[in-house]
Amino acid sequence: MIARMAGNARSEVFAPGLLRGKVALVTGGGTGLGKATAIELARCSAAVTIAGRRAETLESATREILEEIGAGAGEDDAAMGAGTAEADRMDSVDWIAADVREPADARGLIETVIERRGRLDILINNAGGQYFTPAEGIVLKGWRAVWRLNVEGMMSMSEAAVEQGMGGVGEAAGAHEGAAGATRSGAEAGGVIVNVTLSPHHGMPGMAHSGAARATVEALTREMAERWSDRKIAVTAVAAGHFDTEAMVKYPDTVRAGMARSVPMQRLGEPQEHAWLVALLCSPIGRALSGSTITLDGARDNWFGPWPPPGLTGGTGEVPTEERRKVGPA
Repeated sequence: MIARMAGNARSEVFAPGLLRGKVALVTGGGTGLGKATAIELARCSAAVTIAGRRAETLESATREILEEIGAGAGEDDAAMGAGTAEADRMDSVDWIAADVREPADARGLIETVIERRGRLDILINNAGGQYFTPAEGIVLKGWRAVWRLNVEGMMSMSEAAVEQGMGGVGEAAGAHEGAAGATRSGAEAGGVIVNVTLSPHHGMPGMAHSGAARATVEALTREMAERWSDRKIAVTAVAAGHFDTEAMVKYPDTVRAGMARSVPMQRLGEPQEHAWLVALLCSPIGRALSGSTITLDGARDNWFGPWPPPGLTGGTGEVPTEERRKVGPA
């Protein structure tokens, strides 16, 4: 009863325990879409580690996530025993401060997760960023900063995860299987990597550096899906549109005001919608989608500019209906 009243402990979409026994790492998990993703994965019973550069942000986010998933004592506690369920919730989310732009940090982050959890099944490469500037205003230092975070950080994290045992292959795999108390053969072998990119794909005025980096990530997603298929690792990408997160406040007022108007659905996305898609890709169906980029943007990718376009609506604001020529009997 408490779980149903709170509406937080369980996913609104997925069956209870969908990701039970899985260990997930979410980079950039302290804010925005990353934090929403971490909450949903925890609601699906995964053990989740969030990572980022600022310890205070991660610590605060971890408390928030635990509050979200800790509200649902109730039926699960009755089945498991209240003490056990509470301990599982408290152990289900933790954080590690690291800078994924640094290869050594990326390797250390993966190492720490495996040391703590005994394995790594899910890697969400959510950390990313850009700044708003015309293409002619991008300097080499700025281009390099965006590239290091969005492309090199994703590659460093993914390669470190595979090298250290994701998919049951690598020097670290055997040593850590004992710590986890389980084997990684058969149905348990493999893993999931989800790379978060951006929509639209037809160009982003003011963010050409990010568009180039994200296109590279999507191309690498297809390549990694083939490269690691023998290890049963599914690699997918999510092209996220405009979402209503705290990150929006950094953009100019005129940009923010126009964001919803550029979406045919006429609204910004909700972070939870993004989190639902990521959780789906971490479920068994995600393996069938390996190599794909799934766009989640309310049809933003289909159109450029305000919707409906001013020239189409006339003075009334409504799209006119064309009069069809009547065809009489032959």
